[in-house]
Amino acid sequence: MLTERPAVDHPEGFTALARLLGGRRAVVLTGAGCSTESGIPDYRGPDGRLRARLPMRYQEFMGERTARARYWSRSAVGWPRFSAARPNRAHHALAELEELGTVTGIITQNVDGLHQAAGSRRVVELHGSLAEVRCMQCRELEDRRALQRRLEATNPGLEARAGRIAPDGDVELPPRTHASFVVPTCVACEGVLKPDVVFFGENVPAARVEEAWRLFETADVLLVVGSSLSVFSGRRFVIRAQKVDRPVAILNRGPTRGDGAAEVKVDGAAGELLPRLVATLRSTPPDPARRFEESSPP
Repeated sequence: MLTERPAVDHPEGFTALARLLGGRRAVVLTGAGCSTESGIPDYRGPDGRLRARLPMRYQEFMGERTARARYWSRSAVGWPRFSAARPNRAHHALAELEELGTVTGIITQNVDGLHQAAGSRRVVELHGSLAEVRCMQCRELEDRRALQRRLEATNPGLEARAGRIAPDGDVELPPRTHASFVVPTCVACEGVLKPDVVFFGENVPAARVEEAWRLFETADVLLVVGSSLSVFSGRRFVIRAQKVDRPVAILNRGPTRGDGAAEVKVDGAAGELLPRLVATLRSTPPDPARRFEESSPP
């Protein structure tokens, strides 16, 4: 349960955020709001509510061939645009903050790989990555680009279809498209192929959660960027921060489920405010009295 406390909001919050991070080290939890400026939409708008489209659910994907046909047909058309997305100013600013020593690493709920593309070195992909596909029978991994070539070979004319890109890296397509779609299977055992990401209703792998906790312990501030904290897989870090009396700062457009736990809340776009934060911290010498004594990551 999150304990309510008054949070400082933007524009005063920006100054408070810079003051909070000065001379301290932060672990960053990022969500979809960090990638929207790269053209990848989120499931929730600034009000925190789900948009019209519901995400794919694990049980549905694994239990229904029609669900897999719907997912893979949409993914096949959307992949070229999704994979062409590039890091925005927020991603680059977080990489700079890591270079400065302010950020120890990133725990991301995103599956787009843009933090690594921007230069961030220590990233835990809590929900996996769309860059790989896993066989649910033999557990072999396949590169998503290789799978795309197979999809296009067995489903000619995919490139002629259009649709609006969605949060899963896919697009909206007419229902009739799914009926004739050839669903891919594993090249090794013909098992069910699933993107190597955590679907709704699926648990985050225990080893990945442990890796995230180890990263959490390398810092003395939790900075949340671009997440509504609506799902527990991300909100758990705010809950833990409260329990161990670790300051929480949130930078997000609109309300989050962690606002009551935040010492500082800044309402705004990550791509606008994080570069300002880099510039501010570069120009402000750290206060020796608040200097965080560095230790080697475990």
